[in-house]
Amino acid sequence: MSGLTAGSHCPYCYRPLPVKEIMYRCVGRIGPTGKKCERKIDPVLSRQTGDNATQFPAFPDDGRKRHAVCPHCQGSTEQHICRYCHSTLPVHFGRADNRQIALVGAKESGKTVYMTVLLHELMHEVGRRLKASVLGADDHTRELFFYDYEQRLYERRELHEQTRTAAANPAGIRPLVFSLSLEVRRFHRRQLRRTLLSFFDTAGEDLISTESVAFNTRYLHSADGIILLLDPMQLKGTPGPSSLPTDSGSDPMAVLDRITALLHTSPTAKKSGRINKPLAVVFSKMDTMDEALPPEFQVQRYSSSETTFDEADSLAVDAELRELLVGWHSSSMENLLDTNYRRYRFFGVSALGESPTRDENGSQRIAGDLLRPRRVHDPFLWLLNELRTL
Repeated sequence: MSGLTAGSHCPYCYRPLPVKEIMYRCVGRIGPTGKKCERKIDPVLSRQTGDNATQFPAFPDDGRKRHAVCPHCQGSTEQHICRYCHSTLPVHFGRADNRQIALVGAKESGKTVYMTVLLHELMHEVGRRLKASVLGADDHTRELFFYDYEQRLYERRELHEQTRTAAANPAGIRPLVFSLSLEVRRFHRRQLRRTLLSFFDTAGEDLISTESVAFNTRYLHSADGIILLLDPMQLKGTPGPSSLPTDSGSDPMAVLDRITALLHTSPTAKKSGRINKPLAVVFSKMDTMDEALPPEFQVQRYSSSETTFDEADSLAVDAELRELLVGWHSSSMENLLDTNYRRYRFFGVSALGESPTRDENGSQRIAGDLLRPRRVHDPFLWLLNELRTL
């Protein structure tokens, strides 16, 4: 036996998936007996993801093998699938670092826009500097990200509508899964490291509602690191026009409380210990705060152009945001984090660079000619650094 050796979580349904329990799907070739399998709707895949496209049969075998023989047509297949949701697993699943970064946020914190800009930057300028490439791990991810996320924002210059809750999405839940290839130096040698990234675009209300809490619990428990996006204008003490929280889905402290409670229920969490998953607490839309911030604050500047994570710059921004929290009468957030997390850090980002405008139909659109994202990749690089991927 050769090939897959490491266990992990499925990047689509987030259930623990020992490699031995990975299943296979026939690829539909004519087998040595002259038989060929037929396509049918896979009820498990349909129920779990909403994918009603016809598929060739799924069958169990030892998932550690590269190949398996279909019991129906006797043809050979290399297509691995999750035993729970029947999603096709990425090519490098089990042979690469299956790092999963959970991206969660308060209601209207700009999470969908942030995710789109972060991935676009990793695919282009930031990826070029880091000698990294990011590719969609499946057809669904490639098509949806390009047409519904990237093209909408960068070509049509439109912002997404508010993310629908998981409970209100009858088509099922399908995360976006990407493969990150990163060139790193180890012992004076260059190595290529591959990491799988799974992003579930969850609404702020999903962290509260009972209908979707089970999926979000699995999402957070399976994550190696977490990016929590918060709108600073939702904090009661921030200056300028107020957009105070109206419900628990948008209140930053309520969302942080809920995430912390869910993480403490993890099977691997110690009953009396602090959470060891690195948590990046990210204040979005920081361009709205520029006029109220001291001009010397680094959070207002663009990230360092270095080709690796800049620890000194990151710590300086973290200190600035801690100082701001005291002035915003929100130091209780720092207290909560100190008592519950071993590793966390504050970040300030702006995905667009300036506030969007509204057209005659009330839709939000990008104001200027170009997006000028600021520091969007800082939290991501910090997490990769904490996870020893950089």
